[in-house]
Amino acid sequence: MGELLKRYLGPYRTRAAVGVAAKSVEVVFDLFTPLVVARMIDVGVAGRDVNAVLRYGALLMALALVGYGFTLICQKLASTVSQGMGTDLREALFTKVNELSAAELDQLGTASLVTRVTSDINQVQVAVALAIRQGVRWPFLALGSMVAAMLIDLRLGLIFVVCTPAIGAVFWVVMSRSVPLFKQIQGSLDALTRVTSENLSGARVIRAFGREETEEERFASYAEAQTQGSITVGLLSAFLNPSTFLILNLGVVAILWSGALRVDAGGLTQGQVVAFVNYMTQTLLAIVYVANLVVTFTRGAASGGRIMEVLRVEPQVQDAAEGAPSITFEEASSVPALTLDHVSFAYPGASEDALHDVSLSLSQGSRLGVIGGTGSGKSTLASLLVRLYDPREGTISLMGHDLRTYSLRQLHHLVAIVPQKTSLITGTIRSNLLWRDEHATDEELWNALERAQAAAFVREKPLGLDEPVEAGGKNFSGGQRQRLTIARALVGEPLLLVLDDAASALDMATDAKLRSALAGMPEVSTVTISQRVTSIMGCDLILVLYHGKVAGLGTHKELLRTCELYREIAHSQLMGEEVAA
Repeated sequence: MGELLKRYLGPYRTRAAVGVAAKSVEVVFDLFTPLVVARMIDVGVAGRDVNAVLRYGALLMALALVGYGFTLICQKLASTVSQGMGTDLREALFTKVNELSAAELDQLGTASLVTRVTSDINQVQVAVALAIRQGVRWPFLALGSMVAAMLIDLRLGLIFVVCTPAIGAVFWVVMSRSVPLFKQIQGSLDALTRVTSENLSGARVIRAFGREETEEERFASYAEAQTQGSITVGLLSAFLNPSTFLILNLGVVAILWSGALRVDAGGLTQGQVVAFVNYMTQTLLAIVYVANLVVTFTRGAASGGRIMEVLRVEPQVQDAAEGAPSITFEEASSVPALTLDHVSFAYPGASEDALHDVSLSLSQGSRLGVIGGTGSGKSTLASLLVRLYDPREGTISLMGHDLRTYSLRQLHHLVAIVPQKTSLITGTIRSNLLWRDEHATDEELWNALERAQAAAFVREKPLGLDEPVEAGGKNFSGGQRQRLTIARALVGEPLLLVLDDAASALDMATDAKLRSALAGMPEVSTVTISQRVTSIMGCDLILVLYHGKVAGLGTHKELLRTCELYREIAHSQLMGEEVAA
Protein backbone atom coordinates (compact mmCIF):
# COMPACT_ATOMS: atom_id res chain seq x y z
CA MET A 1 0.00 0.00 0.00
CA GLY A 2 2.89 2.35 0.78
CA GLU A 3 4.36 1.92 -2.70
CA LEU A 4 0.97 2.55 -4.28
CA LEU A 5 0.42 5.74 -2.28
CA LYS A 6 3.94 6.94 -3.08
CA ARG A 7 3.34 6.50 -6.81
CA TYR A 8 -0.22 7.76 -7.14
CA LEU A 9 -0.89 10.15 -4.25
CA GLY A 10 1.82 12.58 -5.40
CA PRO A 11 -0.34 14.86 -7.61
CA TYR A 12 -2.86 15.20 -4.76
CA ARG A 13 -0.42 15.61 -1.87
CA THR A 14 -1.14 19.32 -1.33
CA ARG A 15 -4.91 18.85 -1.31
CA ALA A 16 -4.57 15.88 1.04
CA ALA A 17 -2.39 17.94 3.41
CA VAL A 18 -4.90 20.82 3.40
CA GLY A 19 -7.72 18.36 4.10
CA VAL A 20 -5.82 16.85 7.03
CA ALA A 21 -5.03 20.33 8.38
CA ALA A 22 -8.71 21.33 8.19
CA LYS A 23 -9.70 18.19 10.06
CA SER A 24 -7.02 18.94 12.70
CA VAL A 25 -8.56 22.35 13.35
CA GLU A 26 -11.94 20.72 13.90
CA VAL A 27 -10.36 18.26 16.39
CA VAL A 28 -8.81 21.14 18.35
CA PHE A 29 -12.26 22.71 18.71
CA ASP A 30 -13.65 19.36 19.85
CA LEU A 31 -10.97 19.20 22.56
CA PHE A 32 -11.94 22.63 23.87
CA THR A 33 -15.64 21.74 24.05
CA PRO A 34 -15.52 19.75 27.37
CA LEU A 35 -13.56 22.58 29.01
CA VAL A 36 -16.17 25.11 27.90
CA VAL A 37 -18.95 22.85 29.23
CA ALA A 38 -17.05 22.50 32.54
CA ARG A 39 -16.81 26.30 32.85
CA MET A 40 -20.51 26.64 32.00
CA ILE A 41 -21.39 24.25 34.84
CA ASP A 42 -18.94 25.59 37.43
CA VAL A 43 -19.42 29.30 36.70
CA GLY A 44 -22.83 29.61 35.14
CA VAL A 45 -24.93 26.80 36.64
CA ALA A 46 -23.24 26.56 40.05
CA GLY A 47 -23.14 30.39 40.36
CA ARG A 48 -26.65 30.80 38.89
CA ASP A 49 -25.22 33.25 36.36
CA VAL A 50 -27.51 33.25 33.32
CA ASN A 51 -25.24 35.58 31.36
CA ALA A 52 -22.30 33.21 31.85
CA VAL A 53 -24.42 30.29 30.62
CA LEU A 54 -25.42 32.30 27.53
CA ARG A 55 -21.82 33.38 26.86
CA TYR A 56 -20.44 29.87 27.10
CA GLY A 57 -23.40 28.56 25.07
CA ALA A 58 -22.64 31.09 22.32
CA LEU A 59 -18.97 30.03 22.43
CA LEU A 60 -19.99 26.38 22.02
CA MET A 61 -22.15 27.30 19.02
CA ALA A 62 -19.31 29.30 17.47
CA LEU A 63 -16.90 26.38 17.95
CA ALA A 64 -19.44 24.03 16.33
CA LEU A 65 -20.06 26.29 13.32
CA VAL A 66 -16.37 26.95 12.65
CA GLY A 67 -15.59 23.27 13.09
CA TYR A 68 -18.40 22.39 10.67
CA GLY A 69 -16.90 24.74 8.08
CA PHE A 70 -13.52 23.06 8.34
CA THR A 71 -15.25 19.66 8.13
CA LEU A 72 -16.86 20.62 4.82
CA ILE A 73 -13.46 21.68 3.47
CA CYS A 74 -11.96 18.37 4.53
CA GLN A 75 -14.84 16.35 3.06
CA LYS A 76 -14.53 18.14 -0.28
CA LEU A 77 -10.78 17.62 -0.51
CA ALA A 78 -10.99 14.00 0.64
CA SER A 79 -13.49 13.25 -2.12
CA THR A 80 -11.37 15.03 -4.72
CA VAL A 81 -8.20 13.19 -3.72
CA SER A 82 -9.75 9.73 -3.42
CA GLN A 83 -11.74 9.96 -6.65
CA GLY A 84 -8.82 11.47 -8.57
CA MET A 85 -6.42 8.83 -7.31
CA GLY A 86 -8.94 6.10 -8.10
CA THR A 87 -9.29 7.40 -11.65
CA ASP A 88 -5.52 7.48 -12.10
CA LEU A 89 -5.25 3.94 -10.74
CA ARG A 90 -7.90 2.64 -13.13
CA GLU A 91 -6.15 4.27 -16.08
CA ALA A 92 -2.76 2.91 -14.99
CA LEU A 93 -4.12 -0.58 -14.39
CA PHE A 94 -6.02 -0.64 -17.67
CA THR A 95 -2.93 0.58 -19.54
CA LYS A 96 -0.80 -2.06 -17.80
CA VAL A 97 -3.24 -4.83 -18.70
CA ASN A 98 -3.00 -3.80 -22.35
CA GLU A 99 0.81 -3.96 -22.13
CA LEU A 100 0.85 -7.50 -20.75
CA SER A 101 1.58 -10.41 -23.04
CA ALA A 102 -0.80 -13.32 -23.35
CA ALA A 103 1.29 -15.31 -20.86
CA GLU A 104 0.66 -12.80 -18.03
CA LEU A 105 -3.02 -12.50 -18.95
CA ASP A 106 -3.33 -16.29 -18.81
CA GLN A 107 -1.68 -16.32 -15.39
CA LEU A 108 -3.69 -13.49 -13.83
CA GLY A 109 -7.05 -14.40 -15.38
CA THR A 110 -9.71 -12.13 -16.81
CA ALA A 111 -12.04 -12.40 -13.81
CA SER A 112 -9.28 -11.45 -11.38
CA LEU A 113 -8.29 -8.44 -13.47
CA VAL A 114 -11.91 -7.25 -13.63
CA THR A 115 -12.15 -7.50 -9.83
CA ARG A 116 -8.92 -5.56 -9.38
CA VAL A 117 -9.98 -2.78 -11.74
CA THR A 118 -13.36 -2.42 -10.01
CA SER A 119 -13.68 -3.75 -6.45
CA ASP A 120 -10.04 -3.46 -5.34
CA ILE A 121 -9.68 0.12 -6.56
CA ASN A 122 -12.95 1.01 -4.82
CA GLN A 123 -11.51 -0.36 -1.56
CA VAL A 124 -8.39 1.78 -2.00
CA GLN A 125 -10.54 4.87 -2.70
CA VAL A 126 -12.53 4.34 0.49
CA ALA A 127 -9.33 3.85 2.51
CA VAL A 128 -7.77 7.06 1.14
CA ALA A 129 -10.93 9.10 1.75
CA LEU A 130 -11.25 7.86 5.33
CA ALA A 131 -7.54 8.37 5.97
CA ILE A 132 -7.92 12.08 5.16
CA ARG A 133 -11.28 12.53 6.89
CA GLN A 134 -10.82 10.29 9.95
CA GLY A 135 -7.22 9.09 10.02
CA VAL A 136 -6.05 12.19 11.87
CA ARG A 137 -9.25 13.01 13.72
CA TRP A 138 -9.64 9.95 15.90
CA PRO A 139 -5.99 9.30 16.92
CA PHE A 140 -5.48 13.03 17.58
CA LEU A 141 -8.77 13.20 19.48
CA ALA A 142 -7.87 10.15 21.59
CA LEU A 143 -4.41 11.45 22.46
CA GLY A 144 -5.59 15.01 23.06
CA SER A 145 -8.49 13.89 25.28
CA MET A 146 -6.16 11.69 27.29
CA VAL A 147 -3.68 14.53 27.86
CA ALA A 148 -6.46 16.99 28.75
CA ALA A 149 -7.98 14.52 31.23
CA MET A 150 -4.61 13.94 32.87
CA LEU A 151 -4.19 17.68 33.29
CA ILE A 152 -7.56 17.84 35.08
CA ASP A 153 -6.76 15.06 37.53
CA LEU A 154 -3.87 12.60 37.40
CA ARG A 155 -5.46 10.05 39.76
CA LEU A 156 -8.59 9.68 37.63
CA GLY A 157 -6.31 9.49 34.64
CA LEU A 158 -5.14 6.08 35.84
CA ILE A 159 -8.50 4.74 34.65
CA PHE A 160 -7.35 5.61 31.10
CA VAL A 161 -4.16 3.65 31.69
CA VAL A 162 -6.23 0.54 32.46
CA CYS A 163 -8.95 0.89 29.81
CA THR A 164 -6.76 1.81 26.84
CA PRO A 165 -4.55 -1.34 26.82
CA ALA A 166 -7.68 -3.48 27.32
CA ILE A 167 -9.26 -2.02 24.20
CA GLY A 168 -5.93 -2.37 22.36
CA ALA A 169 -5.87 -6.08 23.21
CA VAL A 170 -9.35 -6.50 21.74
CA PHE A 171 -8.19 -4.77 18.56
CA TRP A 172 -5.18 -7.03 18.23
CA VAL A 173 -7.25 -10.19 18.62
CA VAL A 174 -9.76 -9.09 15.97
CA MET A 175 -7.24 -7.66 13.49
CA SER A 176 -4.84 -10.62 13.63
CA ARG A 177 -7.69 -12.87 12.50
CA SER A 178 -9.36 -10.49 10.07
CA VAL A 179 -6.40 -9.48 7.89
CA PRO A 180 -5.86 -12.91 6.21
CA LEU A 181 -9.59 -13.20 5.57
CA PHE A 182 -9.75 -10.01 3.50
CA LYS A 183 -7.38 -11.41 0.85
CA GLN A 184 -9.34 -14.65 0.90
CA ILE A 185 -12.61 -12.75 0.33
CA GLN A 186 -11.17 -10.87 -2.66
CA GLY A 187 -9.95 -14.17 -4.09
CA SER A 188 -13.44 -15.65 -3.67
CA LEU A 189 -14.81 -12.60 -5.45
CA ASP A 190 -12.45 -13.33 -8.36
CA ALA A 191 -13.87 -16.85 -8.64
CA LEU A 192 -17.44 -15.60 -8.38
CA THR A 193 -16.81 -13.04 -11.14
CA ARG A 194 -15.31 -15.75 -13.36
CA VAL A 195 -18.30 -18.07 -12.95
CA THR A 196 -20.74 -15.20 -13.57
CA SER A 197 -18.87 -14.19 -16.72
CA GLU A 198 -18.85 -17.77 -18.01
CA ASN A 199 -22.58 -18.13 -17.45
CA LEU A 200 -23.49 -14.82 -19.05
CA SER A 201 -21.34 -15.41 -22.14
CA GLY A 202 -22.43 -19.04 -22.47
CA ALA A 203 -26.11 -18.61 -21.57
CA ARG A 204 -27.38 -20.03 -24.88
CA VAL A 205 -25.19 -23.12 -24.70
CA ILE A 206 -26.16 -23.74 -21.08
CA ARG A 207 -29.85 -23.58 -21.96
CA ALA A 208 -29.40 -25.68 -25.07
CA PHE A 209 -27.88 -28.49 -22.99
CA GLY A 210 -30.27 -28.01 -20.08
CA ARG A 211 -27.47 -27.32 -17.61
CA GLU A 212 -29.19 -24.48 -15.76
CA GLU A 213 -29.49 -26.38 -12.48
CA THR A 214 -25.87 -27.55 -12.58
CA GLU A 215 -24.62 -24.03 -13.21
CA GLU A 216 -26.90 -22.65 -10.51
CA GLU A 217 -25.38 -25.14 -8.06
CA ARG A 218 -21.86 -24.19 -9.16
CA PHE A 219 -22.65 -20.49 -8.78
CA ALA A 220 -24.22 -21.14 -5.39
CA SER A 221 -21.10 -22.97 -4.16
CA TYR A 222 -18.85 -20.03 -5.07
CA ALA A 223 -21.35 -17.55 -3.65
CA GLU A 224 -21.49 -19.59 -0.45
CA ALA A 225 -17.70 -19.46 -0.12
CA GLN A 226 -17.82 -15.69 -0.58
CA THR A 227 -20.68 -15.43 1.92
CA GLN A 228 -18.97 -17.53 4.58
CA GLY A 229 -15.80 -15.46 4.36
CA SER A 230 -17.78 -12.25 4.68
CA ILE A 231 -19.81 -13.66 7.59
CA THR A 232 -16.64 -14.65 9.43
CA VAL A 233 -15.20 -11.17 9.03
CA GLY A 234 -18.56 -9.70 10.01
CA LEU A 235 -18.65 -11.79 13.19
CA LEU A 236 -15.17 -10.63 14.14
CA SER A 237 -16.14 -7.02 13.47
CA ALA A 238 -19.37 -7.51 15.41
CA PHE A 239 -17.33 -8.67 18.39
CA LEU A 240 -15.20 -5.52 18.22
CA ASN A 241 -17.73 -2.78 18.98
CA PRO A 242 -19.67 -4.41 21.87
CA SER A 243 -16.47 -5.41 23.67
CA THR A 244 -14.91 -1.97 23.31
CA PHE A 245 -18.12 -0.22 24.36
CA LEU A 246 -18.31 -2.49 27.40
CA ILE A 247 -14.82 -1.41 28.43
CA LEU A 248 -15.78 2.21 27.69
CA ASN A 249 -18.89 2.11 29.86
CA LEU A 250 -17.07 0.37 32.70
CA GLY A 251 -14.47 3.15 32.55
CA VAL A 252 -17.20 5.82 32.68
CA VAL A 253 -18.78 4.10 35.71
CA ALA A 254 -15.38 4.03 37.42
CA ILE A 255 -14.86 7.74 36.72
CA LEU A 256 -18.32 8.70 38.02
CA TRP A 257 -17.86 6.61 41.16
CA SER A 258 -14.38 7.90 41.94
CA GLY A 259 -15.23 11.44 40.78
CA ALA A 260 -18.30 11.63 43.01
CA LEU A 261 -16.16 10.80 46.02
CA ARG A 262 -13.62 13.46 45.02
CA VAL A 263 -16.37 16.08 44.53
CA ASP A 264 -17.84 15.23 47.92
CA ALA A 265 -14.39 15.67 49.45
CA GLY A 266 -13.92 18.99 47.65
CA GLY A 267 -11.03 17.78 45.47
CA LEU A 268 -12.90 18.27 42.16
CA THR A 269 -15.77 20.38 40.90
CA GLN A 270 -18.83 18.96 39.22
CA GLY A 271 -17.81 20.59 35.93
CA GLN A 272 -14.40 18.92 36.04
CA VAL A 273 -16.01 15.51 36.55
CA VAL A 274 -18.31 16.13 33.59
CA ALA A 275 -15.34 17.26 31.48
CA PHE A 276 -13.41 14.17 32.57
CA VAL A 277 -16.30 11.90 31.56
CA ASN A 278 -16.51 13.68 28.20
CA TYR A 279 -12.78 13.22 27.64
CA MET A 280 -13.01 9.59 28.67
CA THR A 281 -15.88 9.06 26.27
CA GLN A 282 -14.05 10.87 23.45
CA THR A 283 -10.89 8.85 24.03
CA LEU A 284 -12.47 5.44 24.06
CA LEU A 285 -14.92 6.26 21.25
CA ALA A 286 -11.94 7.45 19.23
CA ILE A 287 -10.20 4.15 19.86
CA VAL A 288 -13.33 2.30 18.72
CA TYR A 289 -13.43 4.33 15.53
CA VAL A 290 -9.71 3.77 15.03
CA ALA A 291 -10.47 0.05 15.16
CA ASN A 292 -13.06 0.41 12.41
CA LEU A 293 -10.57 2.47 10.42
CA VAL A 294 -8.00 -0.27 10.84
CA VAL A 295 -10.48 -2.71 9.30
CA THR A 296 -11.01 -0.38 6.34
CA PHE A 297 -7.29 0.32 5.96
CA THR A 298 -6.55 -3.40 6.15
CA ARG A 299 -8.98 -4.11 3.34
CA GLY A 300 -7.54 -1.21 1.39
CA ALA A 301 -4.01 -2.49 1.95
CA ALA A 302 -5.00 -5.98 0.78
CA SER A 303 -6.61 -4.51 -2.34
CA GLY A 304 -3.66 -2.19 -2.89
CA GLY A 305 -1.33 -5.18 -2.77
CA ARG A 306 -3.41 -6.94 -5.43
CA ILE A 307 -3.30 -3.83 -7.62
CA MET A 308 0.47 -3.45 -7.23
CA GLU A 309 0.88 -7.14 -8.02
CA VAL A 310 -0.42 -6.36 -11.52
CA LEU A 311 1.44 -3.05 -11.88
CA ARG A 312 4.74 -4.72 -10.95
CA VAL A 313 4.41 -7.44 -13.57
CA GLU A 314 7.03 -7.19 -16.30
CA PRO A 315 5.68 -8.45 -19.65
CA GLN A 316 7.60 -11.38 -21.09
CA VAL A 317 7.16 -9.82 -24.53
CA GLN A 318 9.27 -6.67 -24.40
CA ASP A 319 8.91 -3.87 -26.92
CA ALA A 320 12.02 -3.17 -29.00
CA ALA A 321 13.62 0.14 -28.05
CA GLU A 322 14.27 1.44 -31.56
CA GLY A 323 12.61 -1.06 -33.86
CA ALA A 324 13.85 -2.68 -37.05
CA PRO A 325 14.60 -0.65 -40.20
CA SER A 326 11.57 0.35 -42.26
CA ILE A 327 10.57 -2.34 -44.75
CA THR A 328 8.97 -1.85 -48.16
CA PHE A 329 7.59 -4.49 -50.51
CA GLU A 330 10.34 -3.85 -53.05
CA GLU A 331 13.11 -4.07 -50.45
CA ALA A 332 11.66 -7.22 -48.89
CA SER A 333 11.20 -9.11 -52.17
CA SER A 334 14.78 -10.42 -52.01
CA VAL A 335 14.33 -12.08 -48.59
CA PRO A 336 11.74 -14.57 -47.28
CA ALA A 337 8.57 -12.97 -45.97
CA LEU A 338 8.49 -15.37 -43.03
CA THR A 339 11.08 -17.72 -41.58
CA LEU A 340 10.74 -20.09 -38.64
CA ASP A 341 14.07 -21.49 -37.47
CA HIS A 342 13.71 -24.45 -35.06
CA VAL A 343 10.90 -22.75 -33.13
CA SER A 344 9.69 -24.37 -29.90
CA PHE A 345 7.20 -23.03 -27.39
CA ALA A 346 5.54 -24.28 -24.21
CA TYR A 347 2.81 -22.59 -22.16
CA PRO A 348 3.67 -21.75 -18.54
CA GLY A 349 3.27 -24.82 -16.36
CA ALA A 350 2.89 -27.20 -19.31
CA SER A 351 4.89 -30.42 -19.26
CA GLU A 352 5.20 -30.60 -23.07
CA ASP A 353 5.82 -28.16 -25.88
CA ALA A 354 2.79 -26.79 -27.70
CA LEU A 355 5.13 -26.37 -30.70
CA HIS A 356 8.38 -28.26 -31.08
CA ASP A 357 11.23 -27.65 -33.53
CA VAL A 358 9.20 -26.05 -36.34
CA SER A 359 11.20 -24.73 -39.29
CA LEU A 360 10.00 -23.29 -42.62
CA SER A 361 10.55 -20.43 -45.05
CA LEU A 362 7.83 -18.53 -46.94
CA SER A 363 8.75 -16.29 -49.87
CA GLN A 364 7.26 -12.83 -50.35
CA GLY A 365 3.68 -12.88 -51.64
CA SER A 366 3.31 -16.64 -51.07
CA ARG A 367 0.59 -18.44 -49.18
CA LEU A 368 1.20 -20.80 -46.26
CA GLY A 369 -1.52 -23.19 -45.18
CA VAL A 370 -1.50 -24.77 -41.71
CA ILE A 371 -3.63 -27.80 -40.90
CA GLY A 372 -3.80 -30.35 -38.13
CA GLY A 373 -6.05 -31.84 -35.52
CA THR A 374 -7.34 -30.17 -32.37
CA GLY A 375 -4.46 -29.36 -30.03
CA SER A 376 -1.84 -29.63 -32.75
CA GLY A 377 -0.53 -26.10 -32.12
CA LYS A 378 -2.12 -24.18 -35.00
CA SER A 379 -3.46 -21.26 -32.94
CA THR A 380 -0.26 -21.24 -30.88
CA LEU A 381 1.66 -20.64 -34.11
CA ALA A 382 -0.67 -17.73 -34.97
CA SER A 383 -0.06 -16.22 -31.52
CA LEU A 384 3.70 -16.45 -32.00
CA LEU A 385 3.53 -14.72 -35.38
CA VAL A 386 2.00 -11.59 -33.82
CA ARG A 387 4.17 -11.83 -30.66
CA LEU A 388 1.44 -12.54 -28.16
CA TYR A 389 4.13 -14.94 -26.94
CA ASP A 390 7.84 -15.30 -27.69
CA PRO A 391 9.33 -18.69 -28.63
CA ARG A 392 11.08 -20.68 -25.93
CA GLU A 393 13.70 -21.71 -28.48
CA GLY A 394 14.47 -20.68 -32.04
CA THR A 395 13.64 -17.51 -33.92
CA ILE A 396 10.84 -16.18 -36.09
CA SER A 397 11.92 -13.69 -38.75
CA LEU A 398 9.76 -11.31 -40.75
CA MET A 399 11.22 -9.79 -43.91
CA GLY A 400 14.69 -10.92 -42.83
CA HIS A 401 14.51 -9.47 -39.29
CA ASP A 402 13.81 -11.25 -36.01
CA LEU A 403 10.32 -10.37 -34.77
CA ARG A 404 11.87 -9.19 -31.52
CA THR A 405 13.79 -6.43 -33.32
CA TYR A 406 10.55 -4.76 -34.43
CA SER A 407 8.74 -2.37 -32.14
CA LEU A 408 5.28 -3.66 -31.36
CA ARG A 409 3.78 -0.72 -33.27
CA GLN A 410 5.88 -1.63 -36.31
CA LEU A 411 4.97 -5.29 -36.03
CA HIS A 412 1.27 -4.63 -35.74
CA HIS A 413 1.46 -2.46 -38.84
CA LEU A 414 3.27 -5.15 -40.84
CA VAL A 415 1.33 -8.17 -39.54
CA ALA A 416 -2.45 -8.40 -39.32
CA ILE A 417 -4.33 -11.26 -37.69
CA VAL A 418 -7.89 -12.47 -37.93
CA PRO A 419 -8.38 -14.44 -34.68
CA GLN A 420 -10.32 -17.66 -34.37
CA LYS A 421 -12.84 -15.92 -32.13
CA THR A 422 -14.29 -12.82 -33.77
CA SER A 423 -13.97 -9.63 -31.77
CA LEU A 424 -15.98 -6.51 -32.55
CA ILE A 425 -16.49 -3.66 -30.10
CA THR A 426 -19.34 -1.24 -29.51
CA GLY A 427 -19.33 1.55 -32.07
CA THR A 428 -19.87 1.52 -35.82
CA ILE A 429 -18.60 -0.56 -38.72
CA ARG A 430 -16.31 2.34 -39.58
CA SER A 431 -14.83 2.62 -36.07
CA ASN A 432 -14.11 -1.11 -36.04
CA LEU A 433 -12.46 -1.06 -39.46
CA LEU A 434 -10.18 1.83 -38.47
CA TRP A 435 -8.38 -0.17 -35.78
CA ARG A 436 -5.25 -0.78 -37.86
CA ASP A 437 -5.17 2.56 -39.63
CA GLU A 438 -7.21 5.38 -38.13
CA HIS A 439 -6.45 7.60 -41.13
CA ALA A 440 -7.80 5.17 -43.75
CA THR A 441 -10.17 6.72 -46.29
CA ASP A 442 -13.66 5.46 -47.07
CA GLU A 443 -12.35 4.15 -50.40
CA GLU A 444 -9.75 2.04 -48.57
CA LEU A 445 -12.40 0.74 -46.19
CA TRP A 446 -14.69 -0.27 -49.07
CA ASN A 447 -11.77 -1.97 -50.85
CA ALA A 448 -11.09 -4.02 -47.73
CA LEU A 449 -14.79 -4.89 -47.44
CA GLU A 450 -14.87 -5.96 -51.10
CA ARG A 451 -11.93 -8.30 -50.65
CA ALA A 452 -13.41 -9.70 -47.43
CA GLN A 453 -16.74 -10.37 -49.23
CA ALA A 454 -18.48 -8.03 -46.77
CA ALA A 455 -19.27 -5.04 -48.98
CA ALA A 456 -22.64 -6.40 -50.16
CA PHE A 457 -24.28 -6.74 -46.74
CA VAL A 458 -22.73 -3.48 -45.48
CA ARG A 459 -24.27 -1.60 -48.41
CA GLU A 460 -27.64 -3.06 -47.50
CA LYS A 461 -27.44 -1.47 -44.04
CA PRO A 462 -29.33 1.84 -43.77
CA LEU A 463 -26.28 3.72 -42.49
CA GLY A 464 -23.59 1.81 -44.41
CA LEU A 465 -20.20 2.28 -42.75
CA ASP A 466 -21.88 4.16 -39.91
CA GLU A 467 -24.16 1.25 -39.04
CA PRO A 468 -24.02 0.67 -35.25
CA VAL A 469 -22.16 -2.35 -33.89
CA GLU A 470 -23.39 -3.76 -30.60
CA ALA A 471 -21.06 -5.25 -27.99
CA GLY A 472 -19.36 -8.28 -29.51
CA GLY A 473 -21.07 -7.60 -32.85
CA LYS A 474 -24.19 -9.44 -31.71
CA ASN A 475 -26.36 -7.59 -34.23
CA PHE A 476 -24.50 -9.42 -37.03
CA SER A 477 -24.45 -13.10 -37.96
CA GLY A 478 -21.38 -15.23 -37.34
CA GLY A 479 -20.34 -15.12 -40.99
CA GLN A 480 -20.82 -11.35 -41.16
CA ARG A 481 -18.69 -10.86 -38.05
CA GLN A 482 -15.93 -12.98 -39.55
CA ARG A 483 -15.96 -11.03 -42.80
CA LEU A 484 -15.84 -7.73 -40.91
CA THR A 485 -12.82 -8.89 -38.90
CA ILE A 486 -11.10 -9.99 -42.12
CA ALA A 487 -11.82 -6.58 -43.67
CA ARG A 488 -10.44 -4.88 -40.56
CA ALA A 489 -7.20 -6.86 -40.93
CA LEU A 490 -6.86 -5.85 -44.60
CA VAL A 491 -7.10 -2.11 -43.88
CA GLY A 492 -3.65 -0.54 -43.85
CA GLU A 493 -2.09 -3.01 -46.34
CA PRO A 494 -0.24 -5.50 -44.10
CA LEU A 495 2.72 -7.42 -45.52
CA LEU A 496 1.73 -10.60 -43.63
CA LEU A 497 -1.88 -11.67 -43.04
CA VAL A 498 -2.59 -14.42 -40.50
CA LEU A 499 -6.02 -16.07 -40.82
CA ASP A 500 -6.63 -18.28 -37.78
CA ASP A 501 -9.56 -20.42 -38.89
CA ALA A 502 -11.07 -17.16 -40.12
CA ALA A 503 -13.51 -18.78 -42.57
CA SER A 504 -15.08 -21.33 -40.25
CA ALA A 505 -18.45 -19.52 -40.31
CA LEU A 506 -18.43 -18.91 -44.08
CA ASP A 507 -20.16 -21.07 -46.64
CA MET A 508 -18.02 -22.83 -49.24
CA ALA A 509 -18.84 -20.35 -52.05
CA THR A 510 -17.98 -17.29 -49.95
CA ASP A 511 -14.82 -19.01 -48.71
CA ALA A 512 -13.75 -19.65 -52.32
CA LYS A 513 -14.40 -16.01 -53.28
CA LEU A 514 -12.42 -14.84 -50.29
CA ARG A 515 -9.44 -17.04 -51.18
CA SER A 516 -9.59 -15.79 -54.76
CA ALA A 517 -9.61 -12.15 -53.59
CA LEU A 518 -6.64 -12.69 -51.29
CA ALA A 519 -4.76 -14.45 -54.07
CA GLY A 520 -5.10 -11.24 -56.09
CA MET A 521 -2.96 -9.35 -53.55
CA PRO A 522 0.63 -10.28 -54.51
CA GLU A 523 2.10 -7.81 -52.02
CA VAL A 524 0.52 -9.68 -49.10
CA SER A 525 1.88 -12.98 -47.79
CA THR A 526 -0.80 -15.06 -46.05
CA VAL A 527 -0.80 -17.72 -43.38
CA THR A 528 -4.12 -19.58 -43.48
CA ILE A 529 -4.91 -21.83 -40.53
CA SER A 530 -7.89 -24.03 -41.18
CA GLN A 531 -9.56 -27.37 -40.53
CA ARG A 532 -10.71 -27.48 -44.16
CA VAL A 533 -8.46 -28.97 -46.79
CA THR A 534 -10.25 -26.89 -49.43
CA SER A 535 -9.14 -23.70 -47.68
CA ILE A 536 -5.43 -24.53 -47.79
CA MET A 537 -4.92 -27.00 -50.66
CA GLY A 538 -4.17 -24.18 -53.12
CA CYS A 539 -1.46 -22.66 -50.92
CA ASP A 540 2.16 -22.53 -52.11
CA LEU A 541 3.28 -24.31 -48.94
CA ILE A 542 1.31 -26.42 -46.45
CA LEU A 543 2.42 -27.17 -42.88
CA VAL A 544 0.87 -30.23 -41.24
CA LEU A 545 1.08 -30.25 -37.44
CA TYR A 546 0.58 -33.19 -35.11
CA HIS A 547 0.82 -32.56 -31.35
CA GLY A 548 3.01 -29.53 -31.98
CA LYS A 549 5.46 -31.28 -34.28
CA VAL A 550 5.89 -31.04 -38.04
CA ALA A 551 4.17 -34.04 -39.61
CA GLY A 552 4.54 -32.74 -43.15
CA LEU A 553 5.67 -29.72 -45.17
CA GLY A 554 5.13 -29.20 -48.87
CA THR A 555 2.50 -28.59 -51.52
CA HIS A 556 -0.84 -30.35 -51.69
CA LYS A 557 0.40 -32.89 -54.24
CA GLU A 558 3.65 -33.51 -52.39
CA LEU A 559 1.88 -34.09 -49.09
CA LEU A 560 -0.57 -36.53 -50.67
CA ARG A 561 2.44 -38.63 -51.59
CA THR A 562 4.63 -38.15 -48.52
CA CYS A 563 2.39 -37.37 -45.49
CA GLU A 564 0.02 -40.07 -44.29
CA LEU A 565 -1.74 -37.71 -41.86
CA TYR A 566 -2.48 -35.15 -44.56
CA ARG A 567 -3.64 -37.90 -46.88
CA GLU A 568 -6.08 -39.14 -44.22
CA ILE A 569 -7.44 -35.64 -43.65
CA ALA A 570 -7.85 -35.02 -47.37
CA HIS A 571 -9.64 -38.32 -48.02
CA SER A 572 -11.94 -37.74 -45.04
CA GLN A 573 -13.09 -34.36 -46.42
CA LEU A 574 -12.88 -34.69 -50.22
CA MET A 575 -14.18 -37.02 -52.85
CA GLY A 576 -11.62 -39.12 -54.74
CA GLU A 577 -11.79 -36.98 -57.86
CA GLU A 578 -11.41 -33.79 -55.79
CA VAL A 579 -8.27 -35.13 -54.16
CA ALA A 580 -6.83 -36.09 -57.53
CA ALA A 581 -7.73 -32.71 -59.05
